[in-house]
Amino acid sequence: MAAHLKKRVYEEFSKVVQIPHEEAPSKKLRLSKPSKSAALHVDLCKASNSTDALQYLLQFARKPVEVESVEGVVRILLEHYYKETDNSVRLKIASLLGLLSKTQGFTPDCIVDDAINTLSNEKSHQVLAQLLDTLLVIGSQLPDTPTIRLRLIHVACKHLSDTYFGVRNKCLQLLGCLGTLETVVNRDGGARDVQSIISDYFGDQDPRVRTAALKAMLQLHERGMKIHQVIYEQACRLLSDDYEQVRSAAVQMVWVLSLLYPESIVPIPSSNEEIRLVDDAFGKISHMVSDGSWMVRVQAAKTLGSMLQVSPHFLVQTLDKKLMSDLRRKRTAHERAKELFTSGEFSSGRKWADDAPKEKLDRNTVNLIASGACGAFVHGLEDEMFEVRIAAVEALCQLARSSPSFAEKCLDFLVDMFNDEIEEVRLQSIHVLREISTHITLREDQLDTVLAVLESGNSERNSEFGPGGKL
Repeated sequence: MAAHLKKRVYEEFSKVVQIPHEEAPSKKLRLSKPSKSAALHVDLCKASNSTDALQYLLQFARKPVEVESVEGVVRILLEHYYKETDNSVRLKIASLLGLLSKTQGFTPDCIVDDAINTLSNEKSHQVLAQLLDTLLVIGSQLPDTPTIRLRLIHVACKHLSDTYFGVRNKCLQLLGCLGTLETVVNRDGGARDVQSIISDYFGDQDPRVRTAALKAMLQLHERGMKIHQVIYEQACRLLSDDYEQVRSAAVQMVWVLSLLYPESIVPIPSSNEEIRLVDDAFGKISHMVSDGSWMVRVQAAKTLGSMLQVSPHFLVQTLDKKLMSDLRRKRTAHERAKELFTSGEFSSGRKWADDAPKEKLDRNTVNLIASGACGAFVHGLEDEMFEVRIAAVEALCQLARSSPSFAEKCLDFLVDMFNDEIEEVRLQSIHVLREISTHITLREDQLDTVLAVLESGNSERNSEFGPGGKL
């Protein structure tokens, strides 16, 4: 009995009872990245001089910044900007502000006020220009916020009177990028629209500012705004500017206005006659084919090819081979030398008015066509730079495709280009002849010139012809 009881006691007290328990919730580990703003703040605090600070900023610019850290980094940069006395460091900070504003997913509207405030006490023109460039970046990132855009336009107008050309350039870029036709600014004691403000700087003393003003106006056009016709006369005057970049931008400006107002009537200087604006622009751009800069000549030749609304008689004038001076024939050097020999180099004074001009000009015989259009393509096809010749050939192709009669007239010139010394020009002329083949019929002498090209060993050139040498 005692043994049985001992066994029961043993069994009861040795029995293992498992009590169900709830599982403890698992803890998730979160790895936090070091803050970019904190790291930058530590680096700038360690800088003992401006050179060290600039090196830290240069190193920081090479590292990517996460979207959530951008605003903190900007605050640290602005804090150091106000403490820094060195212009190069402030210039780099201003550049970084613009770079950070481009971060994908970051909306820079939270830093607009701070960026504008940095302009108030800035004395360095270079830093001021960089800050305006940062505002340009911020404004382009906020296209749907008219309030901020208007503030930036007012800031640009305020600094347009700066003596440094770089500041004026950035202000004009701001106006071109953010301005609208409805934007009205109080300037010079009255309400002014953006286009009139920009056009004031077409006559700036610095050619770089004149170029920036033209490009700002062109940017307004690219953004879908219609340029006022009164700009045409100012743009035409800039075609004779001494600076190459100004003339190049002026050519584009005149071309844009010819597309916007082709049928408008403009007066001819020193005459009571009037002419269509597109015809007048065509003549002025044709004159630029003889410009001193080969880059302007290339641009002018390419532009002529897109002016398809020009009158046919203006088009024909571009192929006139006669040398013209004020629409009168020039005498050759031999003719002038012969006349000089027979009459004497100087007036003898024995006869009254014996050195007076012998040619009398009748105003009724003067052609109203602008002299610039005369022989424009002749000059382009005979230019010393092969790039100009190629541009002239391409322009002839575009105009000839839209005018069968002009295609027949320019055929001789295109066939002559088969003999050009530059292979690329010859290939382009062959390609153009194929483009207008439906409008032309080759004469026997022209066909001989074309067939002579087949004797060349260049397979690429011969491939431009079909089987049997047919175009």
